[in-house]
Amino acid sequence: MHLSVLDIVFFSAIAVQLIYIALFLIAFLKKRVLFPVAPRPISIIICAHDEEQNLRELVPILLQQDYPEFEIIIIEDRCNDGTYDYLLQATKEYTRLKMVRVVNKPEHVSGKKFGLTLGIRAAKYDWVLLTDADCRPASSQWIKAMSANQKPETKMVLGFSPYEKAPGLLNTFIQFESLLTAIQFVGLALLGKPYMGVGRNLLYQKSLFLENKGFNNYLGITGGDDDLFVNQHATKKNTLVSMGSETLTFSKPKTSWREYYHQKLRHLSVGKHYKFSDKFILGLFASSWLISCLLVIPEAVVSSLFPWVLGAFLLRTALLTILFYHASKKLGEPFTIWMMPFLDFIFAFYYLVAGVAATTAKRIAWKRN
Repeated sequence: MHLSVLDIVFFSAIAVQLIYIALFLIAFLKKRVLFPVAPRPISIIICAHDEEQNLRELVPILLQQDYPEFEIIIIEDRCNDGTYDYLLQATKEYTRLKMVRVVNKPEHVSGKKFGLTLGIRAAKYDWVLLTDADCRPASSQWIKAMSANQKPETKMVLGFSPYEKAPGLLNTFIQFESLLTAIQFVGLALLGKPYMGVGRNLLYQKSLFLENKGFNNYLGITGGDDDLFVNQHATKKNTLVSMGSETLTFSKPKTSWREYYHQKLRHLSVGKHYKFSDKFILGLFASSWLISCLLVIPEAVVSSLFPWVLGAFLLRTALLTILFYHASKKLGEPFTIWMMPFLDFIFAFYYLVAGVAATTAKRIAWKRN
């Protein structure tokens, strides 16, 4: 049997993909050992800029959380709408609700990092639970579900935050991509290699934040108030994952491909600052995915091993579909898998374009600094 260079590259990529998929399947299918604890006081932290309408919807939902002791801290970050007036009145009505104002900020610090720092410092309790103004907890049990599973050495708990479902290909792809991201960061955390979390659903100790000087190591980097913080301080011993439908917070998705593309550029650009080992693991997974999808058609045309090429790719696709099915169920938000083969190829081309752009860009503007 003669193998061309193209054959070797393709089958090597498939082999790498199968190894990753198998490891993730093991992580999600393995029976979890839970460490239930008594309810601990929680400070919910939300940084808001011009989010009056979102806060009018979110605050009542948070106040209805079924949890014995918690507070809600909203950081009013130089708002131009009615956010301040709303919070001023709401804090008089609800004792659990507090407002922290950002009037001016240092030039070298992003608004969100500065606002979150003020909010965390103002927190009454040692455990802080982060989310965004445009997010909605899936149930009244959100705080309880996120904080119930902890060991004595736990300092950080990662949660999943999918996007709200809507008709259309863009939304379907957003669901697919956010689930794939969750499979990676949750799966690796379950395997003992936590590398990121999402600030839409993230719990950690205030003392961990203060002892490590908060975001001080990457104040000049746009973004990273969530994933870089986790990347620097999460370990196998101090990090757990909370999964299930009650742990979720739903975020509002982008409604145009252009907006979504720029959002992902911002997210991907932060990955350049991950630890080398994490960049290597994620880069190998992404590159093997790209090679598998981009070479399967040329291989099918020119390779003398067409049956093996087709069989290997179909095996990878079948196992990937099984992974998405089981992971989405375990995470608490089942995914419709019938479009998997189509989304698989779209993702390869999307990642090729967005990944290169994010890697080569010197600076990517955020919505607000």
